[in-house]
Amino acid sequence: MSVRQEQLPVGLRTVDEAFHRTRFRALPFLGPAFIAAVAYIDPGNFATNIAGGSRFGYTLVWVIVAANLMAMLIQTLSAKLGLATRRNLAEVCRERFSQRTCTLLWLQAEAIAMATDLAEFLGAAIGFHLLIGTSLFVSTVLTGIAAFMLLALQGFGYRPFEAAIATLVGVIGICYLAELSFAHPDWGATARGLAPHFRGSESVLLAVGILGATVMPHVIYLHSALTQDRIVASTEKDAETLLRYTRVDVVVAMTLAGLINLAMLVMAASTFFRHGLEHVASLDDAHRSLEPLLGSGAAALFAVALLGSGLSSSAVGTLSGQVVMQGFIRRRIPVTVRRLVTMIPAFVVVAIGVDPSRTLVLSQVVLSFGIPFALVPLIWFTSSRGLMGHLVNRRLTTLAAGAVAALIIGLNVFLLAETFAG
Repeated sequence: MSVRQEQLPVGLRTVDEAFHRTRFRALPFLGPAFIAAVAYIDPGNFATNIAGGSRFGYTLVWVIVAANLMAMLIQTLSAKLGLATRRNLAEVCRERFSQRTCTLLWLQAEAIAMATDLAEFLGAAIGFHLLIGTSLFVSTVLTGIAAFMLLALQGFGYRPFEAAIATLVGVIGICYLAELSFAHPDWGATARGLAPHFRGSESVLLAVGILGATVMPHVIYLHSALTQDRIVASTEKDAETLLRYTRVDVVVAMTLAGLINLAMLVMAASTFFRHGLEHVASLDDAHRSLEPLLGSGAAALFAVALLGSGLSSSAVGTLSGQVVMQGFIRRRIPVTVRRLVTMIPAFVVVAIGVDPSRTLVLSQVVLSFGIPFALVPLIWFTSSRGLMGHLVNRRLTTLAAGAVAALIIGLNVFLLAETFAG
């Protein structure tokens, strides 16, 4: 999806013109965060949240809440970088770092993007499989066709694509709202789950997986690209106004994503954990178990939500890959070629018979190790007054973002130590 200014509709070039496009003043500024938010409710979230809820009940509720607050901060910084510099994070890295460093950053970002797309594509395929009963291979083919159709909306401008993504997010939200009405969760236990605690090293592994599934490296790059030329601020006052509405966009979109993630874990805890099904780590098992426990309607809603999640997040992941390549190494390939290439790992996993749900969980752990490579440069750049001007981070913002980065890195080191110790 192109985010260059010259391709924006006439009348959506400055803050003042954006205000006069609709009677709803905030509407023209909404959209980028909803694109980014899709990555926070992808099939990897389904896998990690269901595994966490079924195994540990409400224990990891606090992890989802904390990860969502982190996501709000991180995506705000990413959006602000695009607003202040008119460049995306990968482009700023290319300008500030050596060519060798940028090449290494590009390679790891591409690897992370492929792990992301593997989870998202497999999730959509499983959704088709559960919903209409086709084989996993046929479902994977159907996912490929649907993904190309969704990406084709870019040809009609960015608004139709944003509208399609927002609609899918709404469908996922409605499905999980209905799921909770079937599940009758224990809200007291949910509230107690807000207190930070773990239950053994396996809960730490799942916590890191939830974090990896929630704070997504590829949308840290993408969000800055979505805001860099979407609406132009011609004065400092306009820039402040634009940043204010951008924060609204982020808070609304990320709150919705956080509530959906919370609903996933609470549904698993109130359904599987409560009935003694503590090892529902497979999406197929989750769907199969839902029907006798909550009815066929709940099982169908689960499949629809998973399908919508996989299709939307897979499209967004493809766009993120384009931004990463163009930003770091000034190269671009047709989006159809990228989509074809990134589909290959999913077909390989299906063909050799690897458990797709286990692959989803492991891919989210891999993702968490890519977060610092995007997050540390983002914090550094947005705290630079020479680069950001009057939109530079406040000291408290930089300290909070630094604490988030340190926490993520610390969790990953602990996870490595636990893995090798076992």
